[in-house]
Amino acid sequence: MPSPARLIAVSKTKPVGMIQEAYDAGQRLFGENYATELRDKHALLPSDIEWHFIGHLQPKQLKYYIDFVSMIHGVDSIEHLEAVEKAAAKVGRRVDVLLQFHVAKEETKFGFTLDELTHLERMPDLEHVRICGVMGMATNTDDKALVRSEFAMLHGIFEDLKGRFFAGCDYFREISMGMSHDYTLALEEGATLVRIGSLIFGPRIYNNLSRET
Repeated sequence: MPSPARLIAVSKTKPVGMIQEAYDAGQRLFGENYATELRDKHALLPSDIEWHFIGHLQPKQLKYYIDFVSMIHGVDSIEHLEAVEKAAAKVGRRVDVLLQFHVAKEETKFGFTLDELTHLERMPDLEHVRICGVMGMATNTDDKALVRSEFAMLHGIFEDLKGRFFAGCDYFREISMGMSHDYTLALEEGATLVRIGSLIFGPRIYNNLSRET
């Protein structure tokens, strides 16, 4: 049975021509990690592309994409949530976001912790941000049991948040997890969005578009 999950083609560092080819083949959701690269590509590519910002959020760089981005995946603190609210208010639009949770064993990954979730008493009042679900990255390992458990944990966090804060909200429905090397496990554990780059575009390459480091 086909999965209801949607595919985000991760196009970071890929030239506009390659993205256009994927677009011409029918792909409409693209994910970018770098703010200025996203801004530049948006200006050059078809206007009906649904752009997802999947990189680490830096509040000072929201200005580069806040007026057109479809969804921001990596909101990993209340402060960042409030920063998106402020930036979206300035341009007069409501922006969809996902709350990023740290479910991996690797300390280098970002996200809310389970302890922060446990002690979260309420969501901040938001008028220009709509929280649509959760996002997370599993440990980069060949241990499939570990990866599966981390995806299952993220799904559990989604269900907990839905019950506590978003009961009856039809827009709170997204679980963004799974990349080229582990997306099949993510789908089995309930992913609604998978972020695939190298399986579509090949290994990462760098281009001349401006990009933060």
